[in-house]
Amino acid sequence: MTRNEYTTSDDEDPSLDELREEIEDIDREIVELIARRTYVADSVAQVKAEQDLPTTDENQEERVMERAGRNAEQFDVDSNLVKAVFRLLIELNKVEQRENR
Repeated sequence: MTRNEYTTSDDEDPSLDELREEIEDIDREIVELIARRTYVADSVAQVKAEQDLPTTDENQEERVMERAGRNAEQFDVDSNLVKAVFRLLIELNKVEQRENR
């Protein structure tokens, strides 16, 4: 999103409070998406357990990381930062899967 997308109808820059409110909304959305991802990952873990598959699937993890890098580039966000977030999400899901087996 560019700075121009934040301009008001009378062409004033948004206030600090308005920008912080926008960040607060985005943070809430991020948490909601993490919760959704975690729920789906739990479902994946159940299927893996039922099919007696290993918790770790390195090929799938690599695909996730590659996709994260491409998405970062598409949105002009630091690829290393995005990949670090996804590594953390993957590791957290693996820990939960191991604990629930």
